[in-house]
Amino acid sequence: MAGRRRVWRSGAVGLCLLLLPLTGCGGGQPPTATAVNEVQQVLDQRSAAVLGHDETAYGRTGTRSSYADLRAVPLAEWRYRVTAVHRDGAGATVDAQLRYRIRGYDKAPVTTDRTLALDRTADGQWYVTYDKPAKKAGQQLWDQGEVTAVRSAHSLVLGVGQSEETLRGYARLADTAVPAVSAVWGTDWTRRVVLLVPKSLNGMAGLLGAPASNYQGIAAVTTGEAGGSGTTPADRVILNPEAYAVLGQVGRQVVLTHETTHVATRAHTTPATPLWLSEGYADWIGYLHTGRTPTEAAPELARAVQGGEVPADLPADKDFGFTDDPTKLAQAYEGGWLACRMIAAHWGEERLGAFYRAVGAHKERAGAVEDALRKELGTTLTDFTERWREYLTDQLGG
Repeated sequence: MAGRRRVWRSGAVGLCLLLLPLTGCGGGQPPTATAVNEVQQVLDQRSAAVLGHDETAYGRTGTRSSYADLRAVPLAEWRYRVTAVHRDGAGATVDAQLRYRIRGYDKAPVTTDRTLALDRTADGQWYVTYDKPAKKAGQQLWDQGEVTAVRSAHSLVLGVGQSEETLRGYARLADTAVPAVSAVWGTDWTRRVVLLVPKSLNGMAGLLGAPASNYQGIAAVTTGEAGGSGTTPADRVILNPEAYAVLGQVGRQVVLTHETTHVATRAHTTPATPLWLSEGYADWIGYLHTGRTPTEAAPELARAVQGGEVPADLPADKDFGFTDDPTKLAQAYEGGWLACRMIAAHWGEERLGAFYRAVGAHKERAGAVEDALRKELGTTLTDFTERWREYLTDQLGG
């Protein structure tokens, strides 16, 4: 089962930061503006060393332990912005925002919160003793160990604890997925993907900043913010090597093509887009040309339909939650896939793509599907739902 995770950030700002933007809320000695500037300068020097591949200069700004873990990542941008400094005697703990961009892949930077500890040398210079994710932030791949990078025609595969041969296998799958998605969706996207391959399920969970139990049995997820602004943010396809390993070759390709579809459609996937459409469309492209029949690709929904339990409505967003009910989750994905398959079969593949874009063009969820159904497919939600229920019975009923 493939999956997708959306991230929206709240606009809330803590009162303490409004009043004391450079000191934080805790105790300790408040820093002077000079101290804040000095810390920023050290982090600027550290960033320049990262981009310049200068380990010696990196070492002059603090610990070198993370340099080897990071050096294989092809970076076009890497910079910190200090947001708070908490003094503690001669040292300090620093809250900072890290922005980085991978060369040739990211149109927009990834932004993540970091916590750094700094101390002073004998001559009074600041130096970094550690740099780690902030309390509620997910890890970056290099936080888990030394990164190995493999480049291919359409992908950059970054792994920790994985052999280069294994990573090249993922790259070959990506090089099949990208043209397959472009052939259906079109070429108005980067046509490149970044794959992150941690060592284990726990590593995947660390990257996502969530419990490992949330992703047990989930082969991959795609992270990124909803689009719609015309600028596609940085996306990452994160693989679960444990779940991925048990899939056959066709299953591995379906999963990676599914996730690549999310990358391609990101700019047109907005809060107006229901999950049955975004996940169903990704599965529809994933299963194209695999030869899988509806009962083979939708076994859980087939069992329900054959037992007389035809869903009354299209899957709701809540049905796609990663819970302890894998059957319900599987049926949600399968129902969305069959809805998109029905549109392609009855109205055509081009109309399916136009429908997807039309839904995402709405500013809000209310009325988005109904309006797009009317304009692009010439039908109503009630009629579409009834046609879908009949389609399920026809395709899965016997």
